[in-house]
Amino acid sequence: MTKYAAILELRRLQRFVIIWLGQFVSLVGSGLTSFAIDLWVYQQTGSVTQYALIALFNIVPPILVSPVAGAFVDRWDQRRTMMLSDSGAALATLFIALLFFSGHLQVWYICAAISVISVCNVFHNLASTTAITLFVPKKHLGRASGIVQIGESLTELFIPALAGILVLTIHMQGILLIDFVTYFFSLGILLIVKFPKSKTTTTNTIEGYQGIGWLKSDVIYSWNYISAYPGLLGLLLYFAASNFIIGSISILLIPMLLTFVSSATAGSILSIGGIGTLVGSLIMGVWGGPKRRVYGILGFGILLGVCIFLAGLRPSVTLITIATFGGLLCFPLIAGCSQALLLSKVAPNVQGRVFALQEMISSSSLPFAYLFVGPLADYVFEPLLVSGGSLAGSIGRIIGVGAGRGIGLLFIVLGILQIIVTIYSYLYRPLRLIDKQTTVEP
Repeated sequence: MTKYAAILELRRLQRFVIIWLGQFVSLVGSGLTSFAIDLWVYQQTGSVTQYALIALFNIVPPILVSPVAGAFVDRWDQRRTMMLSDSGAALATLFIALLFFSGHLQVWYICAAISVISVCNVFHNLASTTAITLFVPKKHLGRASGIVQIGESLTELFIPALAGILVLTIHMQGILLIDFVTYFFSLGILLIVKFPKSKTTTTNTIEGYQGIGWLKSDVIYSWNYISAYPGLLGLLLYFAASNFIIGSISILLIPMLLTFVSSATAGSILSIGGIGTLVGSLIMGVWGGPKRRVYGILGFGILLGVCIFLAGLRPSVTLITIATFGGLLCFPLIAGCSQALLLSKVAPNVQGRVFALQEMISSSSLPFAYLFVGPLADYVFEPLLVSGGSLAGSIGRIIGVGAGRGIGLLFIVLGILQIIVTIYSYLYRPLRLIDKQTTVEP
């Protein structure tokens, strides 16, 4: 590498860090608002169902719109896309703020606004992810992914506590003001920092679709691109299965904890778990992951399954805290290895479309987890381990009997399922050898 090339690479890395800082600040603002809105909905309605509606409206629209978003992102300038999507989310937040200040805010208004915000976030996340390759050379993609994970981990760790304090001191209106300030900070950085030129797709290359058919063409092209790459398709199906398990755990953990500890203790356990996420992100940022990225994904996938299994064994604060810390430590390592692998294997000029469909496939199982795991716990697993239940005299002797032990058994089943899915994925040769395959060209 020449001296000029080294200087150019360093400058691009510096610009990446500056942009990341702006996005992190904006993420803090939107995270505070999201937490405050969730809290407001539950306090106003006292309904878990309406509270869950917010989560559902935050997930379903992105799944539906992802393929379309990817087609547009590949044709648009990344910086402009990030600015427009941030502005759209800010307008939706302004809509919530105006209704709140006028005293007319209702849950269904929030659901509508959250849907808009989540769709804008799809465009933003795709543009920011594909922009990484403009600033970061392939050898540093793992570390760059780790840096991105650090930002997300920090928000997960500090936002609940910070938002809880701010709601009591400056209330909802103060938090909304902070959100707008962070938006303008992020927008200012995007206006100032220059992006390298990207190779965007401007013509339709799919035979049989011309003119207004380009959008349909791009969606079909994305699927053909992924399905022609068995290792990539196998990876996405693995994530779909894992996300069902992770989504189920995210719903079940707090109800299980509250059967034998106070809400304060449950919060402490989750905070320690958040530290695990931060530690995992720092490890990924410094280490960059193994050379064989798929080994990092599957290896930490096994460890995640073990942690889920351990969390269900006994109603022990110590055991569940260790398991939560270990499980959340795995998340950024798996995500970092995955992002680095995909960025290195998918051609830059089609990353938006392919990553959008990847997100759709990987996340498609989450709504099913949210819809079915609650009734499964309440009406199937919990009755098995009440006093006198069908499994009270057998499995109950090992993991205990009473409230929450049915959920514990479901944890054990989900942990075993995660391990089995990961082992099966490793045995699938195209997935196991995905690192050795060359970048797929469009």
